[in-house]
Amino acid sequence: MLEKTTGPSQAETQMADRARRLAGQPVLQALAKEAERGPLSTTLSEALVIGLMQQGVRHYFAIFGHGSTDLGEVLRIYSEEGAVTVVNCRNEVEMAHAATAYAWVHGKTPAVVTSIGPGGLQAMAGSLAASSNGVGVYHIYGDETTRGEGYNMQQVPKPEQGVFGKMAAAMGQAYTLHTPGALRECLRRGTACVHHPFRAGPFYILLPINTQPQETEINLQTLPTRAQVPATAPSRSSDYAAALTLLRSHKRITIKAGGGTRAHHTALRKFAAAVGAPVVLSPGSTGVLDDSDPLNMHVGGSKGSISGNYAMQNADAVIVIGSRAVCQADCSGIGYPNAGAVLNINGDLDDLGHYANTVGLPGDITAVIDRLLAELGDDTGAGQRADWLKACLAAKSEWTNFKAQRINAAPMDDDVWQTPVLTQPAAIHAVASFANRVGAVKFFDAGDVQANGFQIVEDSKPGQTFTETGASYMGFSASALLGSAFVRDAPYGIAFTGDGSFMMNPQILIDGVEHGVRGMIALFDNRRMAAITGLQYAQYGREFKTNDSVAVDYVMMARSVSGVAAFHGGTSKAELEAALTAAHAHDGLSLIHIPVYGGRDETAGMGAYGSWNVGNWVDDVQSAYLEMKV
Repeated sequence: MLEKTTGPSQAETQMADRARRLAGQPVLQALAKEAERGPLSTTLSEALVIGLMQQGVRHYFAIFGHGSTDLGEVLRIYSEEGAVTVVNCRNEVEMAHAATAYAWVHGKTPAVVTSIGPGGLQAMAGSLAASSNGVGVYHIYGDETTRGEGYNMQQVPKPEQGVFGKMAAAMGQAYTLHTPGALRECLRRGTACVHHPFRAGPFYILLPINTQPQETEINLQTLPTRAQVPATAPSRSSDYAAALTLLRSHKRITIKAGGGTRAHHTALRKFAAAVGAPVVLSPGSTGVLDDSDPLNMHVGGSKGSISGNYAMQNADAVIVIGSRAVCQADCSGIGYPNAGAVLNINGDLDDLGHYANTVGLPGDITAVIDRLLAELGDDTGAGQRADWLKACLAAKSEWTNFKAQRINAAPMDDDVWQTPVLTQPAAIHAVASFANRVGAVKFFDAGDVQANGFQIVEDSKPGQTFTETGASYMGFSASALLGSAFVRDAPYGIAFTGDGSFMMNPQILIDGVEHGVRGMIALFDNRRMAAITGLQYAQYGREFKTNDSVAVDYVMMARSVSGVAAFHGGTSKAELEAALTAAHAHDGLSLIHIPVYGGRDETAGMGAYGSWNVGNWVDDVQSAYLEMKV
């Protein structure tokens, strides 16, 4: 009964023929004959693959199990015929991150495939990075059978239907293919979520074990294509009247550029120059203005910068563009103590009305800005902001000088390493500068490396840095390197990671080699979770359980994997530069171990300039929040 089938069946032969034609052509062109004959009869698994292909999904990250064997068989056939690529992985969180990076960096939609149970839960946890950063990815999880014949292995052991589907629906949007004939509706909802114009996210497809091989019929002509929504903006001149008044009547306007401005940086730059307003970045929007642009005040928020937080704290009005007001971006709601008005440009109505005393202009950011500038004409109010810009430029100069001191700090004696080692800002800047010179994409995930990183990077355009500040998911950056697997002419990637983050997901050492990834892991090792250590000292004056005494030879660990080139980063910038050159020359995956100072000398960090509603600060922050005008 459980014997393996030998030899290709007629159904498999027909499937392979379809896959062969689909390898080089769009769905309706490749399957034109089938479409003419009427509905195509096939299994739900193949119908799903064809339906996703209609939306441009041909790249899969997968860990197969007993809950996905039928879908896996379809993907085997389609992969062998060149119609799809399948990246097999070793950890579901890792592959969720890799899929997020693939979509984020390359602008294409992938699908994640797991079995039922723990695999789906891990992938769902990893999908928080995609959800928090507005990245569209399909997640396909095997699910319990629909007949109720008894518990399936690895389902949630509870006498209730669709528990995984309910969890997925709580995370975002989900659809259980309990009925194969519902595939069209599933994919319609899927593309509306995954390809949403301003709040994309993961869409979870629950695929019951017993419905995967079930025969169904699909109308190829009505399979949903990728959702495409025209850019919209308020259409009447009167819709802009209040915004014009705000721009013409305030002398100290600051623009806050959120992550949503990454795809609209050209319009943002034009707008900032026209209205004469400084721009404060969020951790995830570096590059929307050139780092050297006089209007670029750099990052502002709970961590922030001298210049970014100055422009926030002293503004009398704020123009918020493409931001969802995360605590790290607006100091837990108290980042604008002197502002009395807000102009918010955002497609999402929930975020549009976040602040009080707001003039809201909903729609596509570029479309709204273009129309707003047309309505403003030459009377932009820029002339009255000359003194404000001069003051902000002075703060930018102060930050630039401060940063130069920190990134050029000499190596410092460290208790763990028993020798002088580089400070983290000095080491991060050296690697970030090298990345810019060689045209590499920089990935950051969480902790002190990330926090120092978004204060330090010097980007001239979006896409040079991808920092996972949405969920601050430890393990993201190294896993993100796998997102370039099988991508033609993929940019070189450098993962900036701490020792704690790296050990969350070290599977890239194996998977990166397996799939021919060319990239580098820059591992900054201070033998502690330094961001939390610093927070503990700042709030309570003592550190508790954020370090360890176990020495790990990460170079030896990496070298134990065939194909990985590993290097010691040394204790000076010269030694680190030499290691970077050698690692970059390796045609594959490389790792550099960089010991960094982990003590309490303030010179070894970039500082914090804002407020945060955590720990023993909450009373002060919440009291200040009640005094805010916006």
